Amino acid sequence: MGLELIADPHSDQAGRLATLQSLDILDTEAEAEFDEVVALASRICETPISLISLVAEDRQWFKARVGMADPETGLDKSICAHAILEDGFFEVEDTRNDPRTVSNPLVAGEPNLRFYAGAPLVAEDGLPMGMLCVLDDKPRKLTELQRDTLRVLARQVMRQIELKQALKQQETLRAEMDHRVKNSLQTIASFVRLYARGVSDPAAKPALEAIQRRIDATGALHEELQNSVTGSVVNIQTFLSRVCSHLQAAAGGQVVIVQSCEAFHLSHDQASAIGMIVSEFAANSLKHGFPEGAAGEIAIAIEKTVDGHQLICRDNGLGSNGAALVAPPSRIGGLGQSLMQAAAAQLGGELETTLSAGGSYLKVAF
Repeated sequence: MGLELIADPHSDQAGRLATLQSLDILDTEAEAEFDEVVALASRICETPISLISLVAEDRQWFKARVGMADPETGLDKSICAHAILEDGFFEVEDTRNDPRTVSNPLVAGEPNLRFYAGAPLVAEDGLPMGMLCVLDDKPRKLTELQRDTLRVLARQVMRQIELKQALKQQETLRAEMDHRVKNSLQTIASFVRLYARGVSDPAAKPALEAIQRRIDATGALHEELQNSVTGSVVNIQTFLSRVCSHLQAAAGGQVVIVQSCEAFHLSHDQASAIGMIVSEFAANSLKHGFPEGAAGEIAIAIEKTVDGHQLICRDNGLGSNGAALVAPPSRIGGLGQSLMQAAAAQLGGELETTLSAGGSYLKVAF
């Protein structure tokens, strides 16, 4: 039967392997969109085997496969390694009559492959990464329609691989951007804190505190976005925990801030709105509900409802009993109320507030 034949390296083997490595596709988990392609190719070409085969330096690895148990083989068993050396579609009607395939162990022995046809997976730089191929255990010939179908499917497979890599790179850049923004905000927050300690102006101090709250909430949002899988949604449970942690640090030890929220995801815009409302409510409670270091509790909860969710903020401070102690509304306080109303609108809900002898209460259903 002769010696086993391993295909020669591609004429630009170094460049080809570098491109294949940059695609970050080798040894990844199975994905439905690729599994569907090989299932369709096998069905249309009426073959028991179909593969998305990527030819690496010393092996061929199957991103998706039908009719082949092994996830990869050595190059001594790779017909695809020969196929990528050809220009365009590659078809061997009888593998036992072709010197490139006759000594292949999968041809000479089990599963006795007798037919191979494949369309190349060509990257944007024009180099072949592998093949979308179909195989059979008897000699045969594809129709022109079947060949065209494999060509189209191969192009779609390659575009899908490149798209996934582009999205990964975008996510990496986004995570780095969120990381840098978060660090920058933390630096700014430190300067604001230092400056606020030396300020005694009764108008400036609330303004600096308001700036501090908004910086902390935005920093918490970017920290959560940095850790997000998609970068477009935020885990509200961990985000709320971060926001409340910053607020607790500002509150000191007399007032305890507790939070309750199950894990679910919202867009970063919705998360930002929630952070704004929670921060402003807590600031208002600390200022008016617990004057002169009074002890108490601020509770923040996001609950699931039949129609969606609701944000509930409450405290057990002075409430309506402290109305006589409250100074006339300041521009800072008025801005905070306006921001909360705008944030509620951004969530698609309306702000409901109540002041009673038992404390203050806020709800936004969204």
